[in-house]
Formats: sequence, structure tokens, C-alpha cells
Amino acid sequence: MNRHELTDAPARKALGQHFLFDPSILHRAALAAGPVKDRIVIEVGPGPGGLTRALLDEGAGTVIAVETDPRFAEALTLWPAAREGRLIVIQKDARKVNFEKLVEDAGATQPAMIIANLPYNVGTPLLVGWLKAGDWRGEMALMFQKEVAERICAAPDTDHYGRLAVLAQSATRPYISFTLPPGAFSPPPKVDSAVAVLEPLPAEQRFQHIDLLEQITGAAFGQRRKMMRAALKPFAKKRGFKAEEWLQSVDIDPTARAETLTQADFRRLAASLA
Repeated sequence: MNRHELTDAPARKALGQHFLFDPSILHRAALAAGPVKDRIVIEVGPGPGGLTRALLDEGAGTVIAVETDPRFAEALTLWPAAREGRLIVIQKDARKVNFEKLVEDAGATQPAMIIANLPYNVGTPLLVGWLKAGDWRGEMALMFQKEVAERICAAPDTDHYGRLAVLAQSATRPYISFTLPPGAFSPPPKVDSAVAVLEPLPAEQRFQHIDLLEQITGAAFGQRRKMMRAALKPFAKKRGFKAEEWLQSVDIDPTARAETLTQADFRRLAASLA
């Protein structure tokens, strides 16, 4: 154990911190999306550095650790890997970070992986931002609350299917790698957690208008008990057309509900506005 690692520092509830210390779990998470050897890896919320250590031990070329908590950020800068240049520590709120520039400044020659035990309170907005990223972003292995991971990976017409599944599957192929009980963490959260792996789709299969998709799915699933013609009525009205005619123009039944629509259906809706 490095003398600069703050393994006994208490987690802060306001930052959504829950720490992992089991080496076997940490190494499994580090490799969930594939080998990290010689890759640039972004880690958000490293905390005391358990996953950071596993990534470095597995041969990551450069780990870019983004940590808003000064206790942990300052300790990480004292690690030998930081002095050697293999560990770059950014003390900042991850939601305000330009990840593309960080990867570019790190001298990337291939897409960067994103591997993180994400703080519970910022995981979803960070993921949506990364889904919109360009070619700088590669494979992701992200630890979420299990319910969030299930929502990312859900298929149409299932309980967890919604906006997040449509967005995630427009750019990646997501699946749950493994789950963890609350007792694996310190302090234990109130729910199970899971590592979701998101593999980038080939360029020709990725949808290019995720911003539009985000707006449409927000409207459609915001009132998921309503038929699509009713759920999308305010959205369509703001843009000067009728929801029912719009749906019919892309071969979607206006009386269908959002949870029954496929990825292809939502893509047609968004593409028709693009």
C-alpha cells in the first residue's frame, strides 16, 4: 500500500462517494471492457485510488484521474506514477471537464477508455455526455446503481426500458458485466451496484443526432403512460407541426406507447427532424 493512499478517509455523502477496496473486484472492474495495457484510461472519482492502482498494475499507459475531493486529489499527485507521468490528476468537477482536450493533451494515438466507479449523483449526466463524444472515446466500463445499469441495457417493452437505453444503444452496445452487493463498498450503499460495459458501435452503425434523440426521448418517456401522439404533442407543437402526422410520416403508430418503440423507431423520428 502506498503511504500516500488515504484508505481511511471517510466518504462524503454529498459527493455520492462509495469506495471499493477488494483487490479482486477492482482488477475485475479494471479489465471489464478489455485489456488496458498501454491505453489512455479516464477514471472519474478515484477516491483513495483502489481502481487507479488496479489500472496501473494492469499496464495502463496513462491514467487520467478526475477527482473533485481535494483530500484524494492531493494524495494521488504524490504517487510515484504521477511523478513518472503515467498518472495525471485533475482536481475538478467532472461535469466541467473537457475530456477530449485531456485525451488530446495526453498524446492519444487511439480512443481513450473510460473506467470508473462513478459517484452516484453524477453518473447519468456524465454518461450522456460521453455518448455524444467523438472518436476520442473508446470502450467504457462504468459502475452504477444496478437499476441504472439495467436501464442502460434494457430492451424495448421491458420494465427498465426508457430514455437512457435508447441513448446508450444509439452509440454503443451495452451489457452488464457483473453485479456487486452493498457490502462490497465502504460505506455500503442502500442498493446493489453493477458494472455496465459499453462497447462503441462501428462508425456506420452509430446515430449522429443524439442531441435530437435526447430531446425526443425526454418528451416520449416523460409521459410514458400516454400514447405517443399525446406524449409528443407539446414537443411537436413548439416546432409547428402535428404529432400524429409526424409519427405517421415515419411509420410509427400514433397510438403506440414509448416503451414499445425500438431503437430504429426513435432514430427515424430524430432523423426526420435533422
